[in-house]
Amino acid sequence: MSRIGKKPVKVPSGVKIEIKGRHLTVGGTLANLTFDIHPDIDVEYDSQADEIRVSRSSDMRFHRSLHGTTRAIIANMIEGVTRGFQKKIEVYGTGYGVKVQGMELQLSVGYAQPVRLTIPEGITVDIATPNARGNETPAVFTVNGADKHAVGQFAADIRRSRPPEPYLGKGVRFADEVIKKKVGKAFASSG
Repeated sequence: MSRIGKKPVKVPSGVKIEIKGRHLTVGGTLANLTFDIHPDIDVEYDSQADEIRVSRSSDMRFHRSLHGTTRAIIANMIEGVTRGFQKKIEVYGTGYGVKVQGMELQLSVGYAQPVRLTIPEGITVDIATPNARGNETPAVFTVNGADKHAVGQFAADIRRSRPPEPYLGKGVRFADEVIKKKVGKAFASSG
């Protein structure tokens, strides 16, 4: 048995669970999320104990991997509709900055034109510091949403627009990311 898959998922009060055939819907204060269950995985909701149990049809390697993954996705859905997820992002570099116009995120990251990214539905961007001041004080903003996958994917797309370079660390990075800096070339004078 999968150690993760066999643990039941506790359902807090205020979260509505609905299973129709192979379709799971989780509703809460922040959002309603849906998930299509694989045909070889069984999901049962016990309303008396307020928990969800996930089981698999066989011990094949593929089913074992689906077992734990399905349970983790359901747990993330429940956490997402109650508390939500967020990714904090920092932008380092002189003249670099970020702003939101409508449903579009604009990043000024050293290109001739700002990088424009459409904000997906269900995702919000909160800007704490809109402009970076050199390589010491970054522009800081957070990507928030109920869907963990959507938040992580949009944050990865933002980082991909200008990955941090290894010499000064300029670029877009996650707040908890550690950049290994390289030492620049040393010019020695011959004497």
